Amino acid sequence: MSQELKKILEEILRRLEQILPPPPPPVDWKASIAFRWRRGARGQGWLQPVRHVHRMRLADLKGIDAQIAKVEQNTRQFIEGRPANNVLLTGARGTGKSSIVKGLLNKYSGKGLRLIEVEKSDLADLPAIVDEVAGRSERFIVFCDDLTFHGSEEGYIALKVALDGSISTTSENLLIYATSNRRHLMPEYMQENLETKYVGDEIHPGETVEEKISLSERFGLWVSFYPFDQDEYLEIVGHWLSTFSCSRKEAEQAREEALQWSMQRGSRSGRVAYQFARDWAGKHAKKKG
Repeated sequence: MSQELKKILEEILRRLEQILPPPPPPVDWKASIAFRWRRGARGQGWLQPVRHVHRMRLADLKGIDAQIAKVEQNTRQFIEGRPANNVLLTGARGTGKSSIVKGLLNKYSGKGLRLIEVEKSDLADLPAIVDEVAGRSERFIVFCDDLTFHGSEEGYIALKVALDGSISTTSENLLIYATSNRRHLMPEYMQENLETKYVGDEIHPGETVEEKISLSERFGLWVSFYPFDQDEYLEIVGHWLSTFSCSRKEAEQAREEALQWSMQRGSRSGRVAYQFARDWAGKHAKKKG
């Protein structure tokens, strides 16, 4: 090879290095108990440690004991290496769906539980995430919050494949937990009901409805959440006020304002109760020092 040709090839390689994306950084597994899947501008993905993990406690979640029990039992089975299901948590907003997952991570991280948060738009990278964790001893929950699709998007197809129906599968140390305000994860329209056929006493949904149901059915465990009534809402308000060092008498004084706050928000959810308690305690707490 002539010197001139060698220089040309070296220059081509140098320019290619400037164009090609750098390799993703190695995962620092000891840096955190939770990770986010990040994708660079050129499409490469990597796991980024979450430096400040939300330390939610299951004991702080009121009015959803039955839901907590179901998800916690499934998670314990998973941690102990027993059969467990992917989980879909659906229902009213602000009732603790994502908080349960955070609370479980806080409670069981010492037993090897880890969380990987994935945006809906990045679900197409699920195979890469599975490969990343397959050889690890920890148990990973891939968590997708507020999941809703509007058609056969790339992530929708990847999630269906990961849950069920592919020649490849997820690793034994990984489950998928998702939350959604929609039971079937996709918007439903009146026109779709017109596809329904009646054969005798039996109802046969149309193909569009069947397709929408097929994704949610791939989750082995469904857990539903419902709006709180007034007494439950006020109980949650009282709990959060106590965590902000408010007395029982102060909590009683705050009841009327708490109800007005919920009417302004149009919701009696746990989230609204927490936000009210922060606001009320901040206004009425004695200044330190």
